[in-house]
Amino acid sequence: MNTNLGNLIKLIFFLFFSFSLYGETIEKKYASLKLLNKTTNKVSEREILVNSIVKWETLNINVLYCASSPPTEIPEDYTLLDIYDLTTNEEINIYKGWMISSSPEITSLEHPIYDLWLVGCINDRTS
Repeated sequence: MNTNLGNLIKLIFFLFFSFSLYGETIEKKYASLKLLNKTTNKVSEREILVNSIVKWETLNINVLYCASSPPTEIPEDYTLLDIYDLTTNEEINIYKGWMISSSPEITSLEHPIYDLWLVGCINDRTS
C-alpha cells in the first residue's frame, strides 16, 4: 500500500474518532497487542502499559495512548503507537500512528518479519 494512502486512511480514522458526535472515549491503562513472527509462525500477546516502552523481539514499542468507545456506542478500541526496529543495531522508526481494533487489515504493522495488531484497550493486566 502506498505510504501516503496509508497515512491518509489513518488521518481519516483519527479525525472520525476525534471529532465524532459520539460520547467521550474512555482512556485505558494497557494496550493489548498481538505479534506474529512470520519466521517462526508463532503468535504472542502482551498487555503494554500506556506511556511505556517495551522491547518485544527486535521491536521497541512505545504505547502513547489507548482508549475505548463508551459502553453505549459500538465497541471500538484504538491506540497511538511509536515503533522502532532494532534489527540492524540502530533504532529505525517503522511505525508511528493509530491502530484500531476493528480494522487490523488497515492499521496493523506490516514488517518483513512481524505483523502487529491491536486486540483492545484494557484497565487490568491479565498476564
